[in-house]
Amino acid sequence: MRIKICGITNRDDATTAIEAGADALGFNFYPKSPRSISLATLQQIGGNLAVNKVGVFVNHADPLQVAIDGGLDTIQLHGDETPQELVEIVNGAQSQGKQVWRAFRCKENSLADVAEYLERCESLGALPAAVLLDAYAPDAFGGTGKVVDWNSVREQRRLLRELPLILAGGLTPENIAEAIRTAQPDGVDVASGVESSPGKKDAAKVRDFVAAAKLAFTEITGQS
Repeated sequence: MRIKICGITNRDDATTAIEAGADALGFNFYPKSPRSISLATLQQIGGNLAVNKVGVFVNHADPLQVAIDGGLDTIQLHGDETPQELVEIVNGAQSQGKQVWRAFRCKENSLADVAEYLERCESLGALPAAVLLDAYAPDAFGGTGKVVDWNSVREQRRLLRELPLILAGGLTPENIAEAIRTAQPDGVDVASGVESSPGKKDAAKVRDFVAAAKLAFTEITGQS
């Protein structure tokens, strides 16, 4: 997964993102988010979409059941889930052929807390399939437009136990190329940076973002 367009709330935006070349779509199940949708809406949007469908959950009681009922491929935990909770969800998801990503909101220019969390997960018997790094905001679980320190991400990548790294936080069509070249992530995730309003994507911004991201990934990997 290289490019994820998150906060999809309608079929038109989903189609636009896929046609632009996105590899994954994110569907938000956090009720306090302006991009939150219901299971019924996901079922209406997500049918027969040839893309990795990712459910974003914040302290949700049963994300795996939503993933099963909604046909999601990936569970993204974006809340205060403990290592024990993550391991339980990972084990359940794997039994259903699904994967789990763990998002971390970085308060400082250090990944020490992330490394400690992952170490605890490993000691309990499982790790997430990928790590997503987002910017911290005291009153929100993502979608804030704040930027992660890209240099710190690159310099401390070794702390992530060789897990795939997805970069989020304040990414836009204008800065995505620099973000990829600097942080050198495996994938990128955008929500507010390609919107005309919360929950409504701007088609031109989506296309520009995906095109710029693809070009930057080609430059750093040598693969299109």
